[in-house]
Amino acid sequence: MAIASLPSFSLTVKSSELCFRFNIAGNKPFVGPSYAKFGSLKKNRDAGVQISICKAASSSSPLFFRDLDADDFRHPLDKQNTLLLRAIPGLNEIGKALLGSIAEQVMVLENIGTSVLVSENQLSELHQLMVQSAEALKIEAPDLYVRQSPVPNAYTLAINGKKPFVVVHTSLIELLSRKELQAVLAHELGHLKCDHGVWLTVANILTVGAYTIPGIGGMIAERLEEQLFRWLRAAELTCDRAALLVVQDPKVVISVLMKLAGGCPSLADQLNVDAFLEQARSYDKASSSPVGWYIRNAQTRQLSHPLPVLRAREIDEWSRSQDYKSLMKRAVTTNSLQQV
Repeated sequence: MAIASLPSFSLTVKSSELCFRFNIAGNKPFVGPSYAKFGSLKKNRDAGVQISICKAASSSSPLFFRDLDADDFRHPLDKQNTLLLRAIPGLNEIGKALLGSIAEQVMVLENIGTSVLVSENQLSELHQLMVQSAEALKIEAPDLYVRQSPVPNAYTLAINGKKPFVVVHTSLIELLSRKELQAVLAHELGHLKCDHGVWLTVANILTVGAYTIPGIGGMIAERLEEQLFRWLRAAELTCDRAALLVVQDPKVVISVLMKLAGGCPSLADQLNVDAFLEQARSYDKASSSPVGWYIRNAQTRQLSHPLPVLRAREIDEWSRSQDYKSLMKRAVTTNSLQQV
């Protein structure tokens, strides 16, 4: 996960990380922004680097929801682990105390000073994708920034009730198609729709702060971190569903996960979603034995995101579920909304 660095601060504060990206290495991530890769970044030897963001959303009228509650698509594991997180006494209050106004201002200014703010007059097509995705999920569109970075990433920052913002790295734009980019934006919006940013920020800051308590700090932090990662993984499954509700094609969401697992621009046209799903099924089979189950749990325990093959299998199954079909029956076209 991406880390929002805080210059001149002895405590590294992590912003609420809401990511499409997954941390395969298992190193302990900050709870900060959410990541995901986007579109096509074309290099012109004479004109430098030129970012080509999506063309208009879709020739056909996209579907929207007149009313959509976060619990309509929240993953059961997300619901369960959110209740466990809320049961931690004083979590919200301690987190707010750890994240003061100065740290908040440092994070906001650091981003504004190093990124390009997307608007109707700046990367307008990307702005349009964000607005359309926000309308589909019935949520206010956050600010959106594009940031130069070789690490494919996209993340959301939600700090102390301020207007949240999403950051997209240029290398992310290089990898994904227009529709895949919209899936990523919708995934990030899913975190905001479900108030994940608040819990991610509070829990991560609390975990970092607990390490500073002499004697028992490490033990407290370790227990909180384990619970936090369990919740983070569940939250990612919820946001993959938000992505599907917006793009309305499970292969688009699965393609993003596949490219994040092992894609690059030069091989993008050779990747096969069906083969990746078959790979996911083979992983389930290989981990079904007692030894496989143990290895699988050890493999994922310290990850902030579920394994990409597991996320692909989850979204494929949900796309064929009655819950998803019932939700889509409630969707209406843009023209229908304009006539109301």
